[in-house]
Amino acid sequence: MISLQKTEWAVLGLILVYSFIPAFGGLIRVLELAGGPQIAPVNPRALLAPTPIIVHILSSFLFCIVGAVQFLPSIRRQHPTTHRINGRVIAVAGCVSALSGLWMTHFYVFSEALQGPALYWVRIVLGTAMIGLIFCAVVAIRARDIFQHGASMLRAYAIGQGASTQAVVGIAWIITVGSEAMGPLRDGLMIFAWVLNLLVAEILIRSMLRPAIGLRSSSSLPPTPRSTLRRET
Repeated sequence: MISLQKTEWAVLGLILVYSFIPAFGGLIRVLELAGGPQIAPVNPRALLAPTPIIVHILSSFLFCIVGAVQFLPSIRRQHPTTHRINGRVIAVAGCVSALSGLWMTHFYVFSEALQGPALYWVRIVLGTAMIGLIFCAVVAIRARDIFQHGASMLRAYAIGQGASTQAVVGIAWIITVGSEAMGPLRDGLMIFAWVLNLLVAEILIRSMLRPAIGLRSSSSLPPTPRSTLRRET
C-alpha cells in the first residue's frame, strides 16, 4: 500500500493536470491514426508517416506520467523496487521519445510558419541533451551518486515536459492577443517554454534536491571520537 503525504498528492495532481493537453491530446491522435473518429485538427505529416509520431506520443506519455511518480519521496522510501522498475521504464521511454522527436524534427517537412531554423536547431540540441542526461543519470545511480542522478533526471524531465509548457504559453498568447502565434514568434514562444522549464529545474535542484542530499550525506557520517576532538583543540 502506497501512502503519500498531502503535499505529494498535490504535486502529483499538479503534474498530471499540467501534462493533460499534450499527453492525452496525443493519445487522441493515436486513436485517430488507429482508425478512430477525427477529433483533433488534421496533421498531414501524421497521415503520411504515422509510425514516428505514434512512437513519440506513447513514449512521451510514459516518460511524463510515470516520471511524475519518480519524484515523490514516499515512493522511493517505501517502494524502492517500484522506483527502480519505473526508472528503467522512463529511461527507455525518454530515450525513445527524444530519438523519435529528433527523427520528426529532421525528416518531417515543416513550413516556415511551424518551424524555422532556430526552432529546428533548439529541438536537435535539446533532444540530444535529453538522451545524454538520461545516460548520465543511469551512470550516476550505478555509481551511487544520488544527487547527480536526481539532477540529471530532473533536467531531462524538464526537456520532456516542454510540450506542456508550450501548450500553456500558446493558450495564454491566444487569450491575450486573440490569435495564434506563427513564424519566428511561434518559434520564440516554444523556445521560451523550454528555457522556463530548465530554469525551474535548476531552481528546484539548488533549493530542494541539493540540501536534501547534503543533509542525508552529513547525517550518515560516523561521529568524530572525543579523543580526536581533544587532540585537535
